[in-house]
Amino acid sequence: MNRVELKAIIDEQLANLEIVDVHTHLFPADFDGLLLWGIDEILTYHYLIAEFFRYSSLDYREFFRLPKARQAELVWQTLFLDRSPVSEAQRGVLTILNRLGLDVKSRSLEAYREYYRGLTLQGQIDQVFKLAGVKEIVMTNDPFDPQERAVWKRGTAGDPRFKSSLRIDPLLMNFPAAAEVLQGEGYNVTGDFGGNSAAEVRRFLTDWVEKIDALYMAASLPPTFTVDDNSLRSRVLKECILPVCREQGIPFAMMIGVKKLVNPGLELAGDSVGKAEIGVVEQLCSEYPENKFLVTMLSRENQHELAITARKYRNLLVFGCWWFLNNPSLVEEITALRVETLGLSFIPQHSDARVLEHLIYKWDHSREIIGRVLLEKYADLGATGWQVSAAEIERDLKQLFQGNFRAFVGR
Repeated sequence: MNRVELKAIIDEQLANLEIVDVHTHLFPADFDGLLLWGIDEILTYHYLIAEFFRYSSLDYREFFRLPKARQAELVWQTLFLDRSPVSEAQRGVLTILNRLGLDVKSRSLEAYREYYRGLTLQGQIDQVFKLAGVKEIVMTNDPFDPQERAVWKRGTAGDPRFKSSLRIDPLLMNFPAAAEVLQGEGYNVTGDFGGNSAAEVRRFLTDWVEKIDALYMAASLPPTFTVDDNSLRSRVLKECILPVCREQGIPFAMMIGVKKLVNPGLELAGDSVGKAEIGVVEQLCSEYPENKFLVTMLSRENQHELAITARKYRNLLVFGCWWFLNNPSLVEEITALRVETLGLSFIPQHSDARVLEHLIYKWDHSREIIGRVLLEKYADLGATGWQVSAAEIERDLKQLFQGNFRAFVGR
């Protein structure tokens, strides 16, 4: 098989592959307006807002007081009309419009809005899943969000394509505030984690894992995250989160390296990145061998040591190129590093989609980049005389984009 034939097979297999997207911020249609969709939401994605303020002198507060439609118009004018939209987030908008069959050449925001006026939410969910080639996605389900909590309490018809994960950041990042929520829900906890708090937090976590059928628990953690101290964070992790994950047979997903709100004026766009210590991952994998850990790290500088650490612990599964790493040059570099270090024993990407249509561009772009890396690796095999078949390529892709995650979560 020559290189041209090999590329054609990889491209075809990737195009036909139904992906399991292991981390998103999306919801089914009946989640009371929690699902973001449509052109104005696409344009006011926090990636684009951060880029907008690279050029605009508008006061942050003044911008965020504007109606969503006006914010979108300012972003469109500033990033797409006043200059060429060459950043990855900007190109992503154009990929979405193109794949939806809209005329990108027209540059007409009003025409794109008119298109959306003729759509239903459920119809758009179905269309986007089809265009993105996504079979299932994992939501980020936050029991500390009163709006989402109300949805789960009243019951939801659900959508089998949307799987659940239990997001528990407040328990680790601001326990006193989390304790107030638990108290309001009838759990006997105190803000200083005294008395029967540990048992009650475990009861809360068990109740919610079972209520939403969570595939994993998850938290976004700072680069300074450690478990060596006797802080509330460490105690909650060791005494509550890890025991419940172990009992329920689900992984704990750690997304490590975010510096929250370094610029609060930017709101969701105000977070940044810092290099973390890999030692905390090594320590948890070593000290809790019966727990499973899904890990992604935000800093480029952490990627090599994370891959090496995964070679040492089979209870660790590395996933995705998260957040600021989701740029083509970095995805290609990191994916190649992981293939060379871990073979096929990792999850190459997740969308982290906050707006429904993000599934389209993030998976279109990721398929292309990951396919390019795999082409090089299969060509390297061919140079030795080892020939891979189309069936073997299909097997490998299913393992990367479906099987590794399903096997790790036991579903």
